[in-house]
Order: sequence, then structure tokens, then C-alpha cells
Amino acid sequence: MGNDASWEAVVDFYGHIGGIGGLGLAVLLAKVGKRVLVLEQHDRAGGCCHTFTEKGFEFDVGIHYIGDLLENKPFRCMVDQLTNGQLQWEPLDNPFDHVVLGPPGNRRTYPIYSGRNRFPDELKKFFPGEEAAIDEYMRLVKKAGRGVWFLGLLKLVPVPLAKFLVYTGLANRLSFFFHMASRSVTEVVNELTENNDLRAVFSYIFGTYGNMPKDASFSMHSLLVCHYLTGAWYPIGGASEIAYHMIPIIEKARGAVLVRAPVNRILFNDNKEAIGVSVMKGQEEIHVHAPMVISNAGIFNTYQQLLPKELQAMPAIQKQLGMMKNGAGGLSIFLGLTGTKEDLGLKADNYWIFTEHNMDELIVTYLKGNREESAKSVPFVFVASPSAKDPTWEERSPGKSTLSLVSFANYEWFEEWKDDKVTNRGTDYKELKQIFCDSVLEVVMSVFPKITRDKVEFIEAGTPITNTHYIGSPKGEIYGADHGTARFSAECNATVRPQTPLKNLYLTGQDVFACGFAGALAGALTCGSVILNRNLHLDAIALAKKTKRVDTKKLE
Repeated sequence: MGNDASWEAVVDFYGHIGGIGGLGLAVLLAKVGKRVLVLEQHDRAGGCCHTFTEKGFEFDVGIHYIGDLLENKPFRCMVDQLTNGQLQWEPLDNPFDHVVLGPPGNRRTYPIYSGRNRFPDELKKFFPGEEAAIDEYMRLVKKAGRGVWFLGLLKLVPVPLAKFLVYTGLANRLSFFFHMASRSVTEVVNELTENNDLRAVFSYIFGTYGNMPKDASFSMHSLLVCHYLTGAWYPIGGASEIAYHMIPIIEKARGAVLVRAPVNRILFNDNKEAIGVSVMKGQEEIHVHAPMVISNAGIFNTYQQLLPKELQAMPAIQKQLGMMKNGAGGLSIFLGLTGTKEDLGLKADNYWIFTEHNMDELIVTYLKGNREESAKSVPFVFVASPSAKDPTWEERSPGKSTLSLVSFANYEWFEEWKDDKVTNRGTDYKELKQIFCDSVLEVVMSVFPKITRDKVEFIEAGTPITNTHYIGSPKGEIYGADHGTARFSAECNATVRPQTPLKNLYLTGQDVFACGFAGALAGALTCGSVILNRNLHLDAIALAKKTKRVDTKKLE
């Protein structure tokens, strides 16, 4: 690879927050014949869709469950297109989630079922007398979720029209999504019911986008609730199968996906037009030229790390940065266990464990506390078992099981070690991580009695500074930019769009649309729509309708 390398687009994977956003867009461009170079700073492609192996255990980094994958639906059709139909999905059990509230001895467990009718019907069995609150919650969630199309519209229409829709207030009036976006989850659910456990159950899924209910946009929350109404799925073979089936499509179009290729900076000409990127190969800086640079590094990395200082200072760039803020830091713990899923009482589902129902107060107290004290009593843990969800797991790893455990943690708790070598951060760092591991393990064992310490073969924690090293998140966030109420205002969504203020430089992924696999893919579709001057969201809908008609005829 030299200075004269010729590419039609460079997809920058430096800091790949949400790997599907860059890799997905690269596939979309390859499908129309574009020669794309994908640059990944890590040693494997896929961002948070990759897996790693330690002590014989394969761990999934970021894919725990995906919703909205019913056959012949737009999202499923698009995922099938991006993988040439080779990626297979296994449905989770139903209930797919369990909400656990309270300390041991006073613990209540509420199963969460998929199904547009079954979800509310099952809740009503646990909360008699709250039927009206549950029905109103479902009405609001569905109405807000349906209005998300307007979010995409604001990012695709010409800027003058987008500004007109925002500043006349038409966006809020025409879209219930934007009408509810400024209201927090706590505000809405507290108006619906006085039952504290029901409030918690309405709010529990906030961990999938990283904001406490008091700060979270109800509209963003609604997207997640609606996402799982038709079910939840897991990729057969594990999350690494996603990139495995996407990369050949890029290569077939004469493109390439390079790992260990950290982008140092984006290159510009005198007219402030992006003309390529600078890649570090050891101590050597190599310039790769392309007529288009697409960044999946996130808005903060792109604007604050990859641009020259004089371009960072542009008012239009600063305006976008002022509308966004860093998301919450994430703590991940990977647990390798001796025993099959039957031995350990594990199923193809997830547990959301809270030591009390008052989620806002619980997490605020934890995050404001002294780090050593907070580490001893982590109040919220998400528990998933990738091994129990994957039907091919037992063939690859007989007699073994894994758990992925996720919670919040302050970046500042670990910041003093951020400049140390990732594999040698010292005794104090290891001891602090061990306190977190022990605390979380106690919570897990109290809910899963068949899991005991003698079954633990491997345990390791990833802290916010681990996230900074491996996925390039500036403050250890796992969902990109913050998903609070300000992020989902009409003005912010009309302003932060795939086109940047700099010609030939585009943004894709989570920060363009929303977090997670589906949100990052929506960001890729939105960016692809701008580049190709064609609404790919509408193409996905049309493809789903066509596929459904074809399948219907086959059955006749």
C-alpha cells in the first residue's frame, strides 16, 4: 500500500465504535461496485461484533441479542443482503429477558415476553390493577417508535428544508418521536403509575443504550422496546460470523479490509476537501488517497483527533460537537465456567439484576461514590450467556459455558492508568478490577445457584480504559455519544448528519443514528443513502415487500 493507492472510498475504522456502521456501509458500497478500503486499528475486524478466546473460552464482546429479525421484514432483509444470506439466526427463549429487583431475601423477578400482545398481557398478570397504565405505556411506546422515520428524513432532506421543519416546530408536530424525545423515561413512567416495581419494569432496558431513566429520551427508549416486541435473536456461530460473512463481499468488489491499520489523521487539500488518510505502519506514516473518506470512528474521534486544528475550530464543527457529549463508561466482565448450560442452569435469555427498584437513585449513588466502595457493591448487572444462545457452541467447546456481564463504571475511576501498557497496568489496577469481579460474581451466584466459585475457570474485567484501547472510545463509552434527551431533539438530528462541513468526509455508524447493531446499521444506511443519492431505507422496505410476495407465491 503506497501513496499512489487508488480507492473509491476509505472507511476509517480507527476507534470503530459499533463495527457494523463502517463494515455495513463498506458492503453497501461494494454491492454497487465501489472499491472500498476498510481500515481497522484492532487486530480483528468487526468492532464490537468480534469475539476473542482466552483459556479455551470464546467470548462475545458486544452482541448479546438482536431484535426485529422476523423473516421478510425490512431489517432482516437488509441484514441478509449485507451477508449474502449466509448468516443464520437463532431465536432466544421466550421470555427473553428477566428483570430482577431487590436484594437477596426480598427479590422479585419479572419475565419479559416478546409478542405485541403477549408482552403487555404477561405484565398484567404480575401487576393486577395496573392494566390502564400498561396499555397507555404500550400506546406511547408504539406511537413514538413508529415516528422514527422522521429522524431519518431530517438527515436526508436538504439542509434548508430540515432547518425549516425544525425551527417552525413542524418536526415536533408531525412526528410523535420528536414530540416525546425531550421527555425522560422517568418523567413518562412516573405519570403512568405509582407502582415502583412497574416503573422499574417499564424502564429496565435503559442499559442497552447507556442512560439512566431520568436522563434517557423516552423516544430512544421506545425504539428499544419496539425492537424486541417481535422477538430476540443471536447469530449462530457467535458474533464473529457477522464480519466473516461481510468481508468477502467487500473483497469481491476489489476492496480490502486491513487490521492493525490505525488511522493517524485525515488528509485534506488546500480547499478543505478530504483526499485520503494517513495510516501508521510501525513508525512509518503512509498516505492512502481516495476521493471519499467515511469515518466510523465516532463524532468525537473524527472531529477532535483526526482533523487538523484549524479545521477542528470551524464553527460548523464546533456546533455539532456542542450538541453531543460522551456516553457513559462501561464495565464488562467475562466469565468462563466449567459445565454445560444444563449443569449451570443457563438458558437462551438475559437477566437484568438491580439491587433495588429505584434505578436512578441506585446508579447515581454508585457512580458518585468512592471507587473502592462502589466496586464492592455494584448495584446493576446485565447477565447474558453467549454459549447458551448458540446451538453450535457445544460442538466447539464441550463441557464449557460463558457469561458476559455488563454494568456502568466511571472513566475517572481508572483514568490514572490510561497511559500504561494495556497488558501491564500494575498491581493496584488489577486489584481494583478484582474487587469489581468479586462483587459482580456474588450478584450472579445469588441469582444462579448452580454457579459456584469452583466452577469458575476464567474471569477478566474490561474497564472504561480497556474500551478506549480496543474500541477507541474517548471516555470508555460502549454506545458512542450520549443518548439523552438532547441527542434526540429535532435540531440535533437535522444538524448531525452523514455529510460533514468538510467536502468528501462523511460520518457513519452509531453517532449518525443510534447505538447498537440496528442503530449503527441504520447509520450506515443513512450515510449510504447520501453517498449514492438513493434512499436505502425505502429500498429495504420495498425489498421486504417483494420478498414476502415471492414467499407467499411459493406457499400457494
